Parts: sequence; C-alpha cells; structure tokens
Amino acid sequence: MLKKVMSEKLNNQINHEAFSAYLYYSMSAYFESINLKGFANWMTMQAQEEIAHTHRLFTYINDKGDRVLLRALEEPQRDWDSPLACIEDAYNHECFISECINECVTLALQENDHATNAMLQWFVSEQVEEEANADDLVQKLKLIGDNSSGLYMLDAELGKRTFDPAAEAGQ
Repeated sequence: MLKKVMSEKLNNQINHEAFSAYLYYSMSAYFESINLKGFANWMTMQAQEEIAHTHRLFTYINDKGDRVLLRALEEPQRDWDSPLACIEDAYNHECFISECINECVTLALQENDHATNAMLQWFVSEQVEEEANADDLVQKLKLIGDNSSGLYMLDAELGKRTFDPAAEAGQ
C-alpha cells in the first residue's frame, strides 16, 4: 500500500500527464488549422504517449492496492503566434513535467518507498528523451527561420512519426 502522501503525489502526476495529452491535442489542432499536418501528427503521437504515461501511473497505483483519484483538467491554450512559439511551449511543458517527476522521486526517497522510486526511474529516463526531442524541434525551427521550404521539409519529416503502444509499455 502506498503512503497517503505518496498516493497524493502520484495522483497529482496522473493529472499532469493527462493534461499533457490534452495540451498536445490542442497543439495538434493548432497545427491542423495552419495546414501543418506533419506537426499535427507529431503532436498527436505525443498526446498518445502522454496517455500511455497516465496509464502507467494509473496501473501502478492500482497494483499497489491504492485508489486512483482523477481530477478536473484545466483548459489548454489553443492558439500560438507561430509554430516555433508552439514548440517552445511544448519544450517548456516537458521541462515542467521533468520537475514534477523529480519531485515524485524525491518524495519516494524521503518516504523510503523503493518500489515507487524504481517505477519512477522509467519516467526520469523518459523525460530526458522528451526534453531532447522537443528541444531538437525548437532548434530546427530556429535554423529554418522564415524559410517556407525548410518548414515544409520539417513538416513532411514530422508526418512520419508513429506511436507504438507496446514499446511505450516496455513490452
């Protein structure tokens, strides 16, 4: 059984992960609205990953014999000034999620909760990848600048991204 303080923290993290999916779906809708379907696809795949992260926490809490308590999600932003501004927001959001995961790890260590710490190490590694992927897109968009051909090429590249639920689940 999880200690009450750890249960509360993990339930909060479920909310953060679910909001991440909601935010990335909003970003996908933004990119669809400006006819950048590859960017929209990338964000949709990102949203699906966040749903898998939510499910991973959901399952862990249940496996520990505790109760998942779902909370309301806030409305995500829906418009951005540019593709770069949107991707910068995605990067900043991933940095925020990394901080939240780190807080969960710190609490698990303080509570001597080795099982939760072990489970959270997957998230620590995942966040390194999440931040790097978002930052890579930020840097590419900065290089592209106002070059519409470069934007078109990046959009085509991002349209190829797929999501593998089995890989995300570690199977």
